[in-house]
Amino acid sequence: MIRGLRKDVSGEPVMSQYFSVHPQNPQQRLLRQAAEIVRGGGIIVYPTDSCYALGCRVGDKDAMERIRAIRQMDASRHMTLVCRDLAEIARYSRVDNRRFRLLKATTPGSYTFILQATREVPKRLQHPRRKTIGLRVPDHRIAQALLVELDEPMLSTTLLLPEDDLPLNDGEQIRQRLANRIDLILDAGSCGIEMTTIVDLTGEVPVILRRGKGSALPFGLAA
Repeated sequence: MIRGLRKDVSGEPVMSQYFSVHPQNPQQRLLRQAAEIVRGGGIIVYPTDSCYALGCRVGDKDAMERIRAIRQMDASRHMTLVCRDLAEIARYSRVDNRRFRLLKATTPGSYTFILQATREVPKRLQHPRRKTIGLRVPDHRIAQALLVELDEPMLSTTLLLPEDDLPLNDGEQIRQRLANRIDLILDAGSCGIEMTTIVDLTGEVPVILRRGKGSALPFGLAA
């Protein structure tokens, strides 16, 4: 049996819900339903300013493990806290004045930042040795509207399946590949396949761990 396969009380596979969401003017009633699914322990697929992503509620261990099973991620791999704004980033990570200026200049945007975690972050979400966490603020209307409706960050990771070289970017294909393993797909059309730029801000100077959609220039590095 595939780990994370959803079944009803009779043992039959349960299909995910599928919402077609307007990319510029997302329907509020659909976002409210999506937030309720997240709060209820569900896994959703949603669009961001870089790629489609898998998301669940922060602190929901079962949902997190389902996402890890889908992505085949071990415990050493960061998942990301997707936040509404800098205030939420500052709650979950240690941000001094220098780092705050860098974050302010690049958020919202297609970046994931590695920072030292605060006590607000459950230990199972932190890197086991470095005690760090990845955080980002997406520049996407649906992602932002969903976070506002949820009123808290989401735990998230790119929708890149282990057998694929690129993230999934088509709603129907996502439904075909993951219909029995997730709870909801928010389909807003193509949102891209270029992943975020990952920037490690734990040291004295920024370090680019992965070059992606976000420019390296704001960090004083070559594009």
